[in-house]
Amino acid sequence: MESRKTVLLLHLTGRIPLGGVAWQALHYLIGLKRFGYDVYYIEDSGDWPYDPRVRSKVDNCSYSIDFLKTLIKKCDLGNRWSYWDMHNDTYYGLDGAVVRRLFEKADALFNICGATRLREEHLACPIRVYVQTDPVYEQMREAQGDERVRESFAAHTHHFTYGENLGNADCLTPLDGFDWRPTRPPVLLDFWEYRLNPAAKNFTTIAVWKNTGKDIVFNGERYYWSKHINYDRFGDLPAKTPERFEVALDRDGASTHPLEGRGWLVVDPYEATRDLETYRDYIYRSRGEFSVAKDLVVRTRSGWFSDRSVCYLAAGKPVLTQDTGFDKFIRTGRGLFSYSNMEEVLAILAEIRSDYPRHCKAAREVAAEYFAAEKVLGKMLADVGL
Repeated sequence: MESRKTVLLLHLTGRIPLGGVAWQALHYLIGLKRFGYDVYYIEDSGDWPYDPRVRSKVDNCSYSIDFLKTLIKKCDLGNRWSYWDMHNDTYYGLDGAVVRRLFEKADALFNICGATRLREEHLACPIRVYVQTDPVYEQMREAQGDERVRESFAAHTHHFTYGENLGNADCLTPLDGFDWRPTRPPVLLDFWEYRLNPAAKNFTTIAVWKNTGKDIVFNGERYYWSKHINYDRFGDLPAKTPERFEVALDRDGASTHPLEGRGWLVVDPYEATRDLETYRDYIYRSRGEFSVAKDLVVRTRSGWFSDRSVCYLAAGKPVLTQDTGFDKFIRTGRGLFSYSNMEEVLAILAEIRSDYPRHCKAAREVAAEYFAAEKVLGKMLADVGL
């Protein structure tokens, strides 16, 4: 009898121990297990972990390890996991020697988010899959001659991106010689109960107000790896509609946030994303999701779609999200909507208001049709020959 193939998932849940990041890993880990693979979780990037309790990177990984153990138990991986604390050269879970042998015997590794810069030991694995969850920035850097980015891409045998419109004539993201294949965020529908709650009042989302360090000038245009510009564009929304809007984001030490002065409810993101359950419960309490996208994925028409929004859809929550070009590939107009200006947002809200139960049902249907893990991962596995 042929033994099961071994698949390694490289991710960053320990580096960023928050509910949304953990759900991303869970959908891949359990999704791959259901295809019959022997799946391991490996985190060996060597980066300092972030501790959300103090809103800072720290030199102690104990919080991350406890968080990871909860995820591993939820995924029923047993001892099939490892976290490397590079700064103290300490392994948690499987030790370093076992992990190195895993890279030699595994059939494939999936580097989600490009979480790990592959080293020599990783290259022993014959199929090395880069899954890019945030497109555009690295493509622009590579097009401008950044050898570090090119080497990172070249260390992989297959390349997938959530930028589903990359390579098409209306997308401004440069092609770089790599065969970027479109993929989408997978979701396990049985982990997200459909919940219709007409009494829910707030459209919500979870966000970072202002990302720094990845703005880029390309072909004379500055593109921002941040959402604050687009939140400012739609900041007056609460004054124009009876719906209420809430966002979980950090105030960066300030007593109030600029959105609060414009009618938004701003809540503590740690309380909304502390773990798998609080993240899911936050979405369950929502009427739907209203979100903007990062400037660079919008203006380049990258086709990007959020794995957070997929969770809202799976829970039966209508989603209004900024147009990135994704509506060329995913049905919109019922349950899921794309928008480009305030007039479109107001019209969509009126449509949802007119038959809220219909759009909740349609949201779940969109999740099942376009994002179900068995479909998304099944196509990816076929494309890489597993």
